[in-house]
Amino acid sequence: MNTVTISETKNTVEVNETTNTVTVNEGNATVVTVATQGPQGIPISGITFDISGKVDDAVLYYHAASDTFKADNTTTKLTLVDGGNF
Repeated sequence: MNTVTISETKNTVEVNETTNTVTVNEGNATVVTVATQGPQGIPISGITFDISGKVDDAVLYYHAASDTFKADNTTTKLTLVDGGNF
């Protein structure tokens, strides 16, 4: 006669963001990795992007009259290949 015994051990992890603590209540060996979010890069100031009219294959370009960088259907890969002025 064969027997199978199944037992369940639950591990819980509690994270308190206010005090930056992690509490682990474990039944078996547990690996806990704690990471903090790093810097998000250098903030860009003085540059305005307008991508509200973006389309597939749009090329980012500078529009002097509005002092913005744009991506729209005016300048795309297709217009550059098929005789666009550049």
